Amino acid sequence: MAELPVPELPAALSRCSGRFTISTLLSAEEGGRGPYAAAEGAGCDSAHPTHLSGSTLCTRTFGYNTVDVVPAYEHYANSKGVGDGGKGRPSLADLHSILKPDPGCLRTPVSDPQRSNGLPEAGPEEAAGEPGRAPVPEPVRFGWVKGVMIRCMLNIWGVILYLRLPWITAQAGIALTWLIILMSVTVTTITGLSISAISTNGKVKSGGTYFLISRSLGPELGGSIGLIFAFANAVAVAMHTVGFAETVRDLLQEHDSLIVDPTNDIRIIGVVTVTVLLGISLAGMEWEAKAQILFFLVILVSFINYLVGTVIPASAEKQAKGFFSYRADIFAQNFVPNWRGPEGSFFSLFSIFFPSATGILAGANISGDLKDPAVAIPKGTLMAIFWTTMSYLVLSATIGACVVRDASGSLNDSVAVGSPGCEGLACGFGWNFTACAQQQSCRYGLSNYYQSMSMVSGFGPLITAGIFGATLSSALACLVSAPKVFQCLCRDQLYPLIGFFGKGYGRNSEPIRGYMLTYFIAVGFILIAELNAIAPIISNFFLCSYALINFSCFHASITNSPGWRPSFRYYSKWAALFGAAISVVIMFLLTWWAALIAFGIVIFLLGYVLYKKPDVNWGSSMQASSYNMALNYSVGLSEVDEHIKNYRQGRLGACLVLTGPPNFRPALVDFVGTFTKNLSLMLCGNVLIGPWKQKVPESRLMADSHTRWLMKRKIKAFYTDVVAEDLRSGVQMLIQAAGLGKMRPNILVLGYKRNWQTASPQSLEDYVGILHDAFDFKYGVCLMRMKEGLNVSRVMQAHTDPAASAGEQQASTVFQSEQGKKTIDIYWLFDDGGLTLLIPYLLGRKKRWGKCKIRVFVGGQINRMDEERKATPKPPQIPFPGTVRLSCSIRRFNDLIAPFRLNDGFKDEATVNEMRQGCPWKISDEEVDKNRAKTLRQVRLNEILLDYSRDAALIAITLPIGRKGRCPSSLYMAWLETLSQDLRPPVILTRGNQENVLTFYCQ
Repeated sequence: MAELPVPELPAALSRCSGRFTISTLLSAEEGGRGPYAAAEGAGCDSAHPTHLSGSTLCTRTFGYNTVDVVPAYEHYANSKGVGDGGKGRPSLADLHSILKPDPGCLRTPVSDPQRSNGLPEAGPEEAAGEPGRAPVPEPVRFGWVKGVMIRCMLNIWGVILYLRLPWITAQAGIALTWLIILMSVTVTTITGLSISAISTNGKVKSGGTYFLISRSLGPELGGSIGLIFAFANAVAVAMHTVGFAETVRDLLQEHDSLIVDPTNDIRIIGVVTVTVLLGISLAGMEWEAKAQILFFLVILVSFINYLVGTVIPASAEKQAKGFFSYRADIFAQNFVPNWRGPEGSFFSLFSIFFPSATGILAGANISGDLKDPAVAIPKGTLMAIFWTTMSYLVLSATIGACVVRDASGSLNDSVAVGSPGCEGLACGFGWNFTACAQQQSCRYGLSNYYQSMSMVSGFGPLITAGIFGATLSSALACLVSAPKVFQCLCRDQLYPLIGFFGKGYGRNSEPIRGYMLTYFIAVGFILIAELNAIAPIISNFFLCSYALINFSCFHASITNSPGWRPSFRYYSKWAALFGAAISVVIMFLLTWWAALIAFGIVIFLLGYVLYKKPDVNWGSSMQASSYNMALNYSVGLSEVDEHIKNYRQGRLGACLVLTGPPNFRPALVDFVGTFTKNLSLMLCGNVLIGPWKQKVPESRLMADSHTRWLMKRKIKAFYTDVVAEDLRSGVQMLIQAAGLGKMRPNILVLGYKRNWQTASPQSLEDYVGILHDAFDFKYGVCLMRMKEGLNVSRVMQAHTDPAASAGEQQASTVFQSEQGKKTIDIYWLFDDGGLTLLIPYLLGRKKRWGKCKIRVFVGGQINRMDEERKATPKPPQIPFPGTVRLSCSIRRFNDLIAPFRLNDGFKDEATVNEMRQGCPWKISDEEVDKNRAKTLRQVRLNEILLDYSRDAALIAITLPIGRKGRCPSSLYMAWLETLSQDLRPPVILTRGNQENVLTFYCQ
């Protein structure tokens, strides 16, 4: 096949997105004169112009006229379900059906070739307004540097960097501090890779982490992660604010200007600070972004100031506080740990440090405010992790090489080098800190002074400014992230009582109510006023979130979810699994009881969503997982040998129920649904009789409505329909094609044909023929007869609003009510394999039928009773009366068959066949005479049923079989009518396929 020539494309017609490059092959001039251009001379690609919903689409594509349109981004931007077509894309019917001709090709708006290059069209907010009205202002959008990298770096560079990292270095030593940093970075990097994969899995909107996960992996995981992550960010606001307040408190303390006391000062300053930050957030994203840039520059200046300070020779004042510039012996001493106090352990320090690495999702949390989230989130997040990791490692190594662990801060402690009685590394530098070190009363040094970075720096106030910038920027980022995640969660209404917080205000839909909720949570934790107590709380919740994120991605990968197609090339499902596992392990190593509480909350939230089943459909991996599990188990059944005891669950126990529209025969649906629920497969079959072109649209239109009706009625069943010329051929299709593998039905359930005497003879022949077809395919058959009938369609149409959908019409039936202490009477007349006995037994195990007593009557000869009792534990036989009242019953039977008799006078078979030509349902005199004993049996059985089972809750009888080709359909239906007439309870006529479905033995 010759390839289409591809001309060189201008930059405007090409776009690279992930692994794909999207280009247009034709410009506007080559592809037509514009989106409204009509064809000249030639018609559309059919013989006549096509009429499409009142308009005609004639678009010139690749040199010829067609109703087809070129691929366009907007056709795929907002698909909510299968079958959602693009606005400008023709349907299959438009393309291949013969449609109503139109006088000519009308001009209809279609996709502009220039806009079909994979680039999104302008949204409604970007379009020009109506004449005389000002255009809607565009919302603020950020790139990967300003929107993600800087935001993540500011959130990572928080209070821990300035106020606790030097102290952690003193406690754990440089080596273990690096291990703590690298362990934290490993978890966050793997999580960053997973978030990058999720962000490249489809179009990203607002909602941040919650939106990314819920739309890719499902509401079950997304909801729990969203709530936990929003709460963790709200607490993080408190942590960073307390860090800021602690620094201000220390400054006040140095100048003897405390407001109240050290603890209450932190509370007062913290509450005032978070209130100011709330005001900045409420001012809008643009002001918040400007503040973040200012904070970023301040932090960079403070870092430079610190590094310059480490190489400046130490003054006497700084030496008194333990700073001696770079010294190899100081580095060596600080390289190993020196645990002190109740927090002097590896995992205690890890729990304090870990929140400083958790700002990696700050950019993803404002995904709705990014220009291109699929590019910005991976690039900005990973770059932020890299640069902040380098800064942590450098800071830990440099300060560990410059400052000793203990120093008094007193200039009077200077001594001559080598003075006797002096212990410690500082003695070699002319300082004696022995006394305070032994008494553990030193105020300075890495182990004691949280402001060591400020002391080391070239200009102390710049470090203070850096602390302010780091703490306030991180607090501000968390204050913005938490409400935006929570707002998206509230709008989806996965959980009750939170919808109030979903309302947005302004052009960016700011979650003002969410801001206020976050503010009050932060204030509550600020009142703790202890940084080392707040940090471990955050660590557990962030670790739990990261574990869930990584596990969710791993789950989507191993289930081969069709909706999981990330274009991020560096993602690995095994790395995601490792990240999830190490996060869980670290959680329990930090605080096992807090980990249990966190996972308890997650399990509760997950269970709630699974139980409530919210009405959302996002094509998640959980749905794909359900499909894959069902597929694997279905295929696996092919390797399982059938056994009698597996009748209920296996292939033998599935029912094909001829309900027609299920809401027309609710009693039949409820009956089968009751005994198949959680045990076996139920298929509701409907045969649409009529022309193919007329009935196929009806089938597509009504299938979803019938399925919704079954779901609302809580019936675990599938609905399927076929289009056929008549009922019998349609049922033959269903019998042959219904089911999958060994999950194929082998019981046909249908209603009794009440109008068989007045219906057309052909429909009577088809009805009995369906029973014969079922037996030919080795199906069991179950007929259901109710005194009031099964089809309620006329009653429903008379009492229901015509505009109401089928899915809303629910009729009550006897199978939905409690049966009380009645009886289920089983007349097991013939050995059919046990199906006559099994179905009522399964029905009796259900709650509504549980109080009913099961009575079994067995047909047979009286002289065989003792022999059969010895062989099997069968109940007594039916006590047939010695004298029966036959006259009325026989006369009634004769009246039934009278319209169908040939009245041939016992002529020979050839003559009878000639008389019955074209009327196979007619009954000859010889057939009446030969079957007199069988007729009499039905009459006697009906009398017994009236005598013994008049007040039963249900009557189950073995269905008699008429031999195919030998028993006319009218005679067979007369037998069934005679057998089941005048009975008040529902009557179930059942015949198995003559294969065992019961066994008395274990093997």
